[in-house]
Amino acid sequence: MTQAPTPAAESWTTRKLLAWMTKAFEDKGLDAPRRQAEMLMAHVLGTERLRLYMDPDRPAAPLERDTLRGLVKRALANEPIQYLVGEEHFFAMTFKVDKRVLIPRPSTQTIVEAVLQHARKNPDAGAVRASDAGTGIMIADICTGSGCIAAALARHLPGARVVATDLSADALAVAKENIEHHGLSDRVDLLEGDLLDALRRHPAAGRKASLRYICSNPPYIPDDEWDAVEPNVKDHEPALALRGGPDGLDFVRPLIADAPAFLEPGGLLLIEVAAAKADETKELAASHPDLTNIRILKDADALPRVLVAERRHG
Repeated sequence: MTQAPTPAAESWTTRKLLAWMTKAFEDKGLDAPRRQAEMLMAHVLGTERLRLYMDPDRPAAPLERDTLRGLVKRALANEPIQYLVGEEHFFAMTFKVDKRVLIPRPSTQTIVEAVLQHARKNPDAGAVRASDAGTGIMIADICTGSGCIAAALARHLPGARVVATDLSADALAVAKENIEHHGLSDRVDLLEGDLLDALRRHPAAGRKASLRYICSNPPYIPDDEWDAVEPNVKDHEPALALRGGPDGLDFVRPLIADAPAFLEPGGLLLIEVAAAKADETKELAASHPDLTNIRILKDADALPRVLVAERRHG
């Protein structure tokens, strides 16, 4: 590991600290080492990442060096940077995260992008008019976790109402903070319960054929892949939000089986899945008599990641 910053005649500036952390994270094999170094530095200095480069030769105070050294030590022991700083960015929005919820990932943005693209092509739904807030389309986000999907959709579809569910009360507490932080409490309802069971209790979304979109990033890591999961994920993020049973489809199957009844004709079901199970997931959806136009979308890493299926008309 690169030598840690200690009191010395040479000043440890923002520039030098970023270089030290980046090298340490590269040597450890962490993803996006420069970004993670910037996140820690910005957190300790109480500023935005961009501002680090406006004064790169600013010398760090002793307390700042000591705090940073401790955080780097934890990061090199595989503790996620996002938990160390208490936040992550998703769809140009900031979300609080801690060990109660899964860290939002770029792959999940594929769901949001697909919904927004569909909504733009189908403006008859009233989803894109701010004056329709609360009276437009209905969306469900199942296994909401931090609430990132629900919040992103509510922010970008101001005429929509979102119902976000999760089995974990702890996760919903985090989601509540995030929804409130973004000023979306009036259009995002949070419900505790298992998959669609919680949805059934909602007076509007629980009715048949009431939803235009059902989105979900459920647990989907198969048991035979668990040992290979990176330690920063396996040892720190909640297993409840990650493990999908023997074949990774314990939560995907009931979603595919039961979700179509809640979708209006032409509505979409979107589920994030393990890349290795994309074909099997597509076959499951194709076997449902009420689903059509079934496809798998690739994420930013070109991996088959999101099932999209349309509720059949008639």
